[in-house]
Amino acid sequence: MKDLPIKRVRQILKRIQNARILVIGDLMLDQFVWGAVRRISPEAPVPVVEFERESFMPGGAANVARNLTALEVPTELFGIVGHDETARRLKQLLIEQGVVCEGVIGDRSRPTSIKSRIIAHHQQMVRVDRESTEPLASKTRQRLLEALEHRIYQADAVIVGDYGKGVVTQPTLDSLKRICRERGVWLSLDPKPINGLDLSELSLITPNRKEAFELAEKRDGFRAANPLEDVALLDVASTLLDRLKPALLLITLGDNGMLLCHRGERPFHIPTVAQEVFDVSGAGDTVIATFTMAIAAGASPIEAAIISNHAAGVVVGKLGTATLTQEELLASFER
Repeated sequence: MKDLPIKRVRQILKRIQNARILVIGDLMLDQFVWGAVRRISPEAPVPVVEFERESFMPGGAANVARNLTALEVPTELFGIVGHDETARRLKQLLIEQGVVCEGVIGDRSRPTSIKSRIIAHHQQMVRVDRESTEPLASKTRQRLLEALEHRIYQADAVIVGDYGKGVVTQPTLDSLKRICRERGVWLSLDPKPINGLDLSELSLITPNRKEAFELAEKRDGFRAANPLEDVALLDVASTLLDRLKPALLLITLGDNGMLLCHRGERPFHIPTVAQEVFDVSGAGDTVIATFTMAIAAGASPIEAAIISNHAAGVVVGKLGTATLTQEELLASFER
């Protein structure tokens, strides 16, 4: 099975209205400054971007949450922001997009993460990051976990968005694994290998190819055109399944699609359906959001992988950290 009948996709989308997903992780605001370049600066050999407009979008784990609500999934967000204008703008955007933000906690000791991208003629010229990557203080971490634990009784799944900004630490992840195991709740995580966390015994991990090799501590080698014949990739998948023992491993492969792996079974390759690629920013957020959404709605792992592959194919055809609607997802299957 390489695709799904659209009737089945409609069934899954109908069921997600009764699901509830919690998202926890690093929150950030994505700022996009749009302009045009017509000359080089006389001060230095750099282009001068003439400002035209700017836009703001929720980023990081907040983008995972807005991907879910764009697909009409009841979603609650948990994370840390500062006491600043960036936090106010981020919360306002999330509320407008239907994300429940009662679990977003303010911390005066930290700024709200903001990534500013300057874009000219559809090309990103430079990015400026303003953020703290220090681990959360123990009291702040405890407040965050207590807020999530209070709501998890009504949840079907939890998604952890780790972007290396200090929210997802080993104590936090250990607590999340314990809470979800006790409640029988699905736990998905998009890993950041540089953090060196123990990612064992999760329901789903979704590294890209580079992250998968880093997690397995192996060097990437020759890439076969067919991922099912890529010896190095299959070895990494086997290593991660043995070492980390996730229920499912989904390795995203860019224009080569995805590889779904499960212990004791042959890996399943899903070719990409993207027709045009304008911007891959946030595509991983879309993948973990839609895969987890589909599982929560009763889809099989293969069905969830196919749905997330279609969703990713839609958002990479848009500029910025994008989302998609149910109508756009269905249209992708109709094509």
